[in-house]
Amino acid sequence: MLAVLIMAGGSGERFWPLSTKKKPKQLLKIFNEKSLIRLTYERILPLVDKDNIFIATNEIQVNALKEELSEVRDDRIIIEPAFRDTASAIAYGSMMISKYVENPTIVVLASDHLISDEEEFRHVISIAEAEAEKNNIVTLGIKPTYPETGYGYIETAKALLNVPVKSLGFKEKPNLEVATEYFNSGRYLWNSGMFIFKYDIIMEALKIYSPNHYDTIQAISKIVKKNEGVKTAEEVKDTFMNFEKKSIDFAVMEHAQNISVIPSSFGWNDVGGYLAFEELFDKDSNGNVVRGVKTISIDSKDNIIISDSNVQRVSLLGITNMIVAVTKDEILICQKGKNQEIKKIIKEL
Repeated sequence: MLAVLIMAGGSGERFWPLSTKKKPKQLLKIFNEKSLIRLTYERILPLVDKDNIFIATNEIQVNALKEELSEVRDDRIIIEPAFRDTASAIAYGSMMISKYVENPTIVVLASDHLISDEEEFRHVISIAEAEAEKNNIVTLGIKPTYPETGYGYIETAKALLNVPVKSLGFKEKPNLEVATEYFNSGRYLWNSGMFIFKYDIIMEALKIYSPNHYDTIQAISKIVKKNEGVKTAEEVKDTFMNFEKKSIDFAVMEHAQNISVIPSSFGWNDVGGYLAFEELFDKDSNGNVVRGVKTISIDSKDNIIISDSNVQRVSLLGITNMIVAVTKDEILICQKGKNQEIKKIIKEL
């Protein structure tokens, strides 16, 4: 039976000050009239019973999450007691799902992606579900539309749209020269971070390739009878801290022989930073992208101006190639080329 694990524990630091620990990127409504996590939830809902959708988060964000998705049952919200990277999060979330769904086929989704062609997305998930029934661990690879240096890549022998193929390896984020080679070859796909697998198959893979995660999850499984939110998180915390901090790519995907990738094209964007606004929204006559605020712009061009608050106006004079993000408490002014360094500010807070 199909079940879904939506990963919603990230802090979205690259969107500070709009995004905070208590209200991270996935809860914001700056990209759409709905939050990213609601879009994710509603996108998958036609394929699965709502009680088979589980959301993994943390104690800091759980109240805001419950407010945003009030229809989700409390025992379907999995609270991780600590951040130990994606291998731990996926193992723990999958184990918790197995307490409610017998040997589920699990779809792991990020809570903060945008997808423009939702019908095509669901079609690909259905293909992936069938591929997972062959005891493969499936991931979705996005057909590149340009040489992107901010994504990891998956190598294939031949990338035919919607046709599952064996993965030939995972590649780290490349420089522009290598990214251009990947793009021109037609054999490399963007790593979307979406996975589909049967529960017993992912557990078997962890047992072989990451015994620490397998042994730790077996120990936690003996403690957990059902999901009781914060209470359960407290009960398992000491054991949970035994997890090695390791991504699912390093723990399983780069080692297992039964990795299948589906070349996909459904208008995917991981909304990884402020520059994503330039991909998602039209620019004005001066090349500015403006969202959520009235703006006066004189001799100012190629800027991104964003607000999530009832800010009266933002006025720019002689400003070029900048990010201006305004909330009721904070203002960020950042050169576009420095957008990946916003975490430096957060460390000073």
